[in-house]
Amino acid sequence: MTVRNLYRNTKPMPSLAPVARVTGTLNGTGVDLRGYDSASIIVSFGAYTDGTHMPSVEHSTDNATFTAVSESDLDGSFAVVSSAAGANTVQSVGYLGAHRYVRVVMTVAGATTGALSAAQVLMGHPRMAPVV
Repeated sequence: MTVRNLYRNTKPMPSLAPVARVTGTLNGTGVDLRGYDSASIIVSFGAYTDGTHMPSVEHSTDNATFTAVSESDLDGSFAVVSSAAGANTVQSVGYLGAHRYVRVVMTVAGATTGALSAAQVLMGHPRMAPVV
């Protein structure tokens, strides 16, 4: 039996560092998708205290001017986290758009201590493999 793995065919990149997020809109770091033909955006939530936490994705052609990614350019959708039921969960969507850069945006309202969260972009289908 052949054993396969993704280690040399995917590359994870951070967009939002893992921290407790409180009220505000927090823009992640843009991730350059050049050299890859697919991407998934993964958002992890840890401990939840209060507030509503809504992840979204923006894209850009120049890593300077970002716009919201339309639903038609995403495979799946993110759900708002607004209770302890969203703690210690992972959400992901696939990016179908054609822009070179993507970033995660976390919009938080009504939080005093917030929730722990982090976001990564997992790039796949590299044009040149292995990537490690």
